Amino acid sequence: MNIIERGVEAVFPAAEYQARQARVRQALVARGLDAAIFTGPENIFWLTSQQTPGYYTFQCLILPVAGEPIFLLRELELTNFLRNSFVTAFETYGDGVAPAGLLLAALDRLGLSRKRIAIEKGGWFLPISFYESLVEALPERPDDATGIVEQMRRVKSPGELAAIERAVAQSDAGMRAGLAAIRPGATENDIVAAMMQAAIAGGAEYMGMEPLVSSGPRSGVPHATWRRRRLEAGDAVFLEMSGCSDRYHSGLMRTAWLGEPPTLARDLERVVLAALEAAIGVAGPGRSCAEVHHAAQTVIDAAGMTDRYRKRSGYSLGVSFAPDWGEWQVMSLFDGVDVELEPGMCFHIPITLREWGAFTVGISESIVIAEGGCRQLGGTIPRGIHVIDCE
Repeated sequence: MNIIERGVEAVFPAAEYQARQARVRQALVARGLDAAIFTGPENIFWLTSQQTPGYYTFQCLILPVAGEPIFLLRELELTNFLRNSFVTAFETYGDGVAPAGLLLAALDRLGLSRKRIAIEKGGWFLPISFYESLVEALPERPDDATGIVEQMRRVKSPGELAAIERAVAQSDAGMRAGLAAIRPGATENDIVAAMMQAAIAGGAEYMGMEPLVSSGPRSGVPHATWRRRRLEAGDAVFLEMSGCSDRYHSGLMRTAWLGEPPTLARDLERVVLAALEAAIGVAGPGRSCAEVHHAAQTVIDAAGMTDRYRKRSGYSLGVSFAPDWGEWQVMSLFDGVDVELEPGMCFHIPITLREWGAFTVGISESIVIAEGGCRQLGGTIPRGIHVIDCE
């Protein structure tokens, strides 16, 4: 492999990743650990800049307290790894080879097999059978490394904030295009095609999740997405999407109507807008994630619409891979999440009220916590229901 290629597609300089790894090592020492094995694609990216859509095959970073990290990955991914990462030690396995054996051999060679190690158990792609084989082979049961890196990902650096703001601009462009594509006779697919085209033309990479677009009665079903339905006069249209810049994501949700919305929809709209404003108004340093959720929930409860709102009020934004665009592992704005907000934390706040199986009124903003409060990211698209003239 050409050594000149090393790290040419890394998002940040090598020193940034070395500093992140040093912070994790300090956390491992504080827990009495000798090493940790990271398997989640988001944490691997945050620590090394390695990214690939092929994370469905086993990859991991072994990070010892002393000594250089070593990366284990599928042979097909090596060139990608060399261009993305500055990690110098790596081992590959071919198709048809069980990677658990490679990991065990590496731990033994590094003198870690009989030491106290931890492995992420809460990621997407650590099969139960794989983990059980490690537990059976190691002299001592590994600790759980889940949450070590996630805690460090909460507050974004200036470079990370810049990437999120680029993703927000892509979302804005995509949402404007989607709203412009709504008309009687158009299909849900037409709307998504317009959204994706605009976001990608604006610099977006592949997102952690494609846009959520649904119309008519389907718009009243949470997480329904496009299925070729043709729009008719009187339809509600629900739209939600994220941009993606260097794996950093955003979030944006809007609602449109083909013709004048019914009275109930306007009632829901007023409550959604008030709840969103309440959540944004509370978000600031020293408040907790739960307090932001409570601010929105209080407005909804006071309006007698509790049964229409059965979810958290938001989630952390940052590094994501499919199947999600939010940092679900990092923070949620919900009851019992007592994490104190700090400047540099980013959130998507999607407030939705539904007439279940009939329509949804959903409106959101993305924010970053700042000194004295928070700052809205983007915000170029009016929040209220977008009424589309059917004539």
